[in-house]
Amino acid sequence: MLRSLFLAGLAAALAVSPGGAAPEKLAGYLAANDIDGEAVIGPPPAPESLRGQADRAIYLETRKAAGSPRWTQAIKDNDLWNGGALERYSCALGARLGPQTTPVTYRMLQRVELDGRTVGTPPKDHYNRTRPPLGDDLPICVPRADWMKTNASYPSGHAMVGWAWGLVLGELQPAKLGKLMEAGGAIGDSRVICGVHYRSDVEAGRKLGAAMVARLHADPQFQEDLAAARAELRRSHAAPLNCAA
Repeated sequence: MLRSLFLAGLAAALAVSPGGAAPEKLAGYLAANDIDGEAVIGPPPAPESLRGQADRAIYLETRKAAGSPRWTQAIKDNDLWNGGALERYSCALGARLGPQTTPVTYRMLQRVELDGRTVGTPPKDHYNRTRPPLGDDLPICVPRADWMKTNASYPSGHAMVGWAWGLVLGELQPAKLGKLMEAGGAIGDSRVICGVHYRSDVEAGRKLGAAMVARLHADPQFQEDLAAARAELRRSHAAPLNCAA
């Protein structure tokens, strides 16, 4: 996850403004102390607790998904920007999200993703939960790498951002909220299928993502961007690609 989030952050930081102007250094809306993430989600379940045992059982059971169509989708969802994640929301919205088709909305989603790291990193570091695949050689849907040893498991950053995106986009098009939250939920589920997060990591990510969106509503710049994105989507007629019938 760290690698994909780094690449997404790099793309955000080097986003080029319209007209070929100099690269703009993009930042999120929130500061690290705007939300007490540790208080919002509380600690992860102890390994010997019922929830902890259930987490492990789900991890072991979902290893059987290797090679399945859902496994393939989880691989795509690993890359929030260039994989299947953004495509999911485009299909749910009925509008092709992207820097050329919906630049205002895309930029807002970039900033929310950056907020996800700002808000999610402190509780990750504090609780320092070990990733589920460490200590075994069972299949996971991304290459095993050293970042798994240093980037903690709880909460799931993908689940947090995925849920937050669903909520924000749902405000832009309320009639499509159900499909958008289904897309947001699938992003988190993919992390469990992938084997890089426990189920409770995903649940905590969604909880913190919802709290983050609630806090964003107190930010004037976010409110301004939300209004601009709503107007942009009303004007957008670009059909999404690769949507299931």
